Amino acid sequence: MPKKKSQLPCLLVSDKEGNFFEIPELQMTGATIGKVIVPSKNELIPIPAGSDLFRLPGRAPVGYDQSNGKLVTLETYKGIPVEAVGAFMSPAYLQVYRCSYVSHEDAPVLPLYCYTAAGWMDNQVYVTGTRIDSDNRQDHENFDLDLICRKAKQLPDKFPNNRLVRHLVDNCVLRYGCPAARNFIMGRWECPIPTSKTCNAACLGCISLQQKSSGFPASHERINFTPTVDEIVEFVVPHLENASRPVASFGQGCEGEPLLEGDLIAEAIRQIRKRTSRGILNINTNASCPEAVELLCKAGLNSMRVSISSAREPFYNAYYRPKGYSFNDVVKSLEIGRQFRIWTSINYLTFAGFTDTEREIDALQTLIRKVRLNMIQTRNLNIDPQWYIEQAKLDSSVHGECIGMKNWVKLLQTRFPDVLLGYFNPPHSVMRKVLANNTQA
Repeated sequence: MPKKKSQLPCLLVSDKEGNFFEIPELQMTGATIGKVIVPSKNELIPIPAGSDLFRLPGRAPVGYDQSNGKLVTLETYKGIPVEAVGAFMSPAYLQVYRCSYVSHEDAPVLPLYCYTAAGWMDNQVYVTGTRIDSDNRQDHENFDLDLICRKAKQLPDKFPNNRLVRHLVDNCVLRYGCPAARNFIMGRWECPIPTSKTCNAACLGCISLQQKSSGFPASHERINFTPTVDEIVEFVVPHLENASRPVASFGQGCEGEPLLEGDLIAEAIRQIRKRTSRGILNINTNASCPEAVELLCKAGLNSMRVSISSAREPFYNAYYRPKGYSFNDVVKSLEIGRQFRIWTSINYLTFAGFTDTEREIDALQTLIRKVRLNMIQTRNLNIDPQWYIEQAKLDSSVHGECIGMKNWVKLLQTRFPDVLLGYFNPPHSVMRKVLANNTQA
């Protein structure tokens, strides 16, 4: 009997003009570091609503020919030059494999997105991913863009002298479509509070500041002023008082490092808490200044999310390129947070073929136990994969066996059932539930 064909998506490619089409003769593939993978069914999902597809210039797609069991690098199809296609998934989804391709010598550096493997089956796009957080706060269907635009244009009239509100409206909502800023406009869930013009790291994938030598632009423009305490308090208090599941977060993509404005933020927290006890006050930070973290904890900070790309110092340094602080400072800040009983998370920048390797997993487990972490928030690293591998020297031979991102999730859930695995800064109700379950356990 002839061998039954596998019901897996076929390869999705683009022509030079950005028209996407499938290659029925080849199956889709995905990539880790140094490996091309044919994904299994349980590693595939229909592309989430609100995701984007990108043509990857100068990169030939790689498919799998099931008839002979060989990988095929495709330069043309029926006389048409073709290029690889990558998917940028909506928030709350974890990438399982990156798209696979072979780069030409003149291929430009890709802009700051995450390029997930994508294929075509049953008249729809499939991607290698999994939902990591059930919270719907940034789901596509929750954003009526016409309504948000109308509300955004009206909001500054309520805060006529507030530069920070104007920044959130003009820069974050109307210019970049920031989901958190959109939710602020709608008076719900998590509200952003950018504060810092400067930073003490030079992250390879910084979205608000890039040197010309990087070969690609920053995807956001950084805030160019320092808000006052009054400007912060004026709009944050009403948000916490009136929003559902309210969170207000210092530390955003359109700024530098918020701990460098520690005194300002501490006073803002004190003034906010004089006016309302409702909601969560959170900071998204690189945790580079333990003294500032202690100051904020004493002022009334409720939670802290610390960004890391690796739980091992050499690879952390390769991405963050810290200025005047060390990975030990990051660990100390997390320990201080737990001493003050605030909710501590890491914002873990995941990269398939590195994050899910033996040595990185061992280091992560050590960190979780050392700082008594409450949560891991996964973020697919937005960066040109090949460029990052070269810049950070992520040689696949030195990290041990790669177990796959789906198995990585299962491992963490099994070994650390008290640690919440997700994507978003949780509201008070979720924190309370998790902590209550941990106490009972």
